[in-house]
Amino acid sequence: MMFPTLTAAEKRKNFRDQLKTGKLLQFPGSFSPLVSMMIEQKGFDGVYISGSVLSNDLGYPDIGLTTLTEVANRGRQIARTTKLPSIIDADTGWGEPMNVTRTIQEFIEMGLAGCHLEDQENPKRCGHLDNKSVVESSQMIKKIKAAVNGKKLDPNFLIIARTDSRASEGLDKAIDRAKAYVDAGAEMIFPEAMQNEKEFEAMRKAISVPLLANMTEFGKGKLYSKTELENLGYNLVIYPVTTLRLAMGNTEKGLDIIKSTGSQEQAVPLMQTRQQLYDLTNYEAYNSFDQSIFNFKLNNNQ
Repeated sequence: MMFPTLTAAEKRKNFRDQLKTGKLLQFPGSFSPLVSMMIEQKGFDGVYISGSVLSNDLGYPDIGLTTLTEVANRGRQIARTTKLPSIIDADTGWGEPMNVTRTIQEFIEMGLAGCHLEDQENPKRCGHLDNKSVVESSQMIKKIKAAVNGKKLDPNFLIIARTDSRASEGLDKAIDRAKAYVDAGAEMIFPEAMQNEKEFEAMRKAISVPLLANMTEFGKGKLYSKTELENLGYNLVIYPVTTLRLAMGNTEKGLDIIKSTGSQEQAVPLMQTRQQLYDLTNYEAYNSFDQSIFNFKLNNNQ
């Protein structure tokens, strides 16, 4: 009740232990603390916090308009409601190497288990859009080293390097960048916008550290299943925007029903029930706590 039973440090250690098992970890995206609770309830391995989703939830496109403060604070809210580890999108790190060190320190203090940095130029673009520009690998290497410096607060915080170079430089250059990022201290590689199984396989063959696969809808590639990604040798899969798209899709349907019929009655089957919400938020435990405190009687001691 109120807070998870695990500390942030324990969640980070558990995440490390999970990665050592060799199984594919599934991290659905969460845009709300309530969604994080449901992700845990459904038995997933962890929570992913998308920079795109945080931007969209504020009404902005995903072009780097959010600030470190906005993302870190919302990340804390989303991560704190679950015992699962949460990893967050750090975009380009909000500045130069020194800013990246601060970014990592903020995320650790906010209870996150890891983050990924990307090698795009600012203003950045969604990873599955065309015409992305990437910085020189030397610039990204400096940021990765700065990130590693920032995690001295907790060595279990995971530094993930994302490369968006496949689209602009080709697969071979993307692999070269990934190798250089590992040498700089990245502990997991996130190769964005791989286009087919052969590319996923080539990246796996070339890179020694764990790999992250991004299964975002309406993107460049196929939506691979858990079994397919396991067979490709990947270690973690994120579904970054899925829950937001589900929520917004049903919200639009419900609003259309109200507008067209004058009532929400036909939209009720789209909704989470009151009891489901109470169960998810542990309503009864709060009620029991309240009754255990306010159960006294005043004696008539005049």
